[in-house]
Amino acid sequence: MTTLGCALFATRWLQAPLYFGLVAAQGVYVYKFFNELWHLIHHVISGHADETHVMLAVLKLVDVVMIANLLIMVIVGGYETFVSRIGLQGHRDQPEWLSHVNSNVLKVKLATAIVGISSVHLLQMFVDVHHTPRHDLLWGTVIHMAFIASAAILAYMSGPMAAHEAKAHALHETRHAEPRTVTIPAQRDGGAAHHDEAPEAGSGAEERIEAAGFPARKVLETFDDGHLRAPDPQVIARLGKADFVARKANVVLLGGPGTGKTHLAVALGVRACQAGHQVLFATAAEWGTRLSDAKAAGRLRAELARLDAYPVLIVDEVGYVPFEPEVANLFFQLVSHRYERASLIVTGNRPLGRWDEVFGDSATASATVDRLAHHAEVVTLDADSYRTRRLEGAGVGGWVTR
Repeated sequence: MTTLGCALFATRWLQAPLYFGLVAAQGVYVYKFFNELWHLIHHVISGHADETHVMLAVLKLVDVVMIANLLIMVIVGGYETFVSRIGLQGHRDQPEWLSHVNSNVLKVKLATAIVGISSVHLLQMFVDVHHTPRHDLLWGTVIHMAFIASAAILAYMSGPMAAHEAKAHALHETRHAEPRTVTIPAQRDGGAAHHDEAPEAGSGAEERIEAAGFPARKVLETFDDGHLRAPDPQVIARLGKADFVARKANVVLLGGPGTGKTHLAVALGVRACQAGHQVLFATAAEWGTRLSDAKAAGRLRAELARLDAYPVLIVDEVGYVPFEPEVANLFFQLVSHRYERASLIVTGNRPLGRWDEVFGDSATASATVDRLAHHAEVVTLDADSYRTRRLEGAGVGGWVTR
């Protein structure tokens, strides 16, 4: 970036005092809220408040709260979008809308908030209809309908605009991609492949699910926990809340073939996407290829940092094929880099105590397991293979292949 460009870009900080000014305005509304609340309580206690008066006073309080909510969206969302990152990723109190906010989303949310405020104002007029001039009712209704129409138009326009931005972003990344970048297959069930770049901030849950690269879409509701001898179904239900992502904790799913490890891993990934988090799925072999190519190109550190854009990475099928020494070391670096920084969902067919058989080196295996399991929910699925049970249920004997 040129010196002039840097100087122009730095001017965004001129907006910072504006947002701090809005914080002061938020304080004014806090004062107004409690002032209105005190007057309401005083009138009720003194017996001077009828039902209409109470309703109007409560609507005024609701109005103040909605305007304060609008201010919060403008302050936090505007600062994050136009000035600087706030860095709330993973914070337990991070607003749901902030994880996928951009200028288009912010405009739509502001428009809908204004419609809500206008609705409260209009309701106040109709509640106190006997003291409201007909002229005010008419124009209040017209203005409210204008707000609704404007919000609908903005919402309609934001879809094509977001799609255009996503297409431009993907084209830009394709043109500037490293020649040795490995693309992890996005769909193994015949779907179109997607680049493994982080989805646009304004993408919805479906876009995040598509971009995650799941082999097929699985959900917890279709997981048959009736065949499990362990764990308790409540454990799976608790994991389904996706709280581990906010805690930057890991989930390790262990068990034999056909016990549902991949199903659960994908289903938890889908839940994380629906909760506003970006997820990336690949098998252990694919992660090994990706990291090996990044190291060969001299950009391993940059690749690990780029994966920080994904609060959840899923590593499937650890243990089915032993790691080469270099891949074992790279997998350790991946786990170590994300330790207490972001979440991993890992599936494997061997207990953690036998991972030295996978890594080929007990020291590397021990160091990896130590970091992976420190803040983790380790779940061992004890069940017969669903593939075997399905064949037995069909009355098929003889050989059963994995």
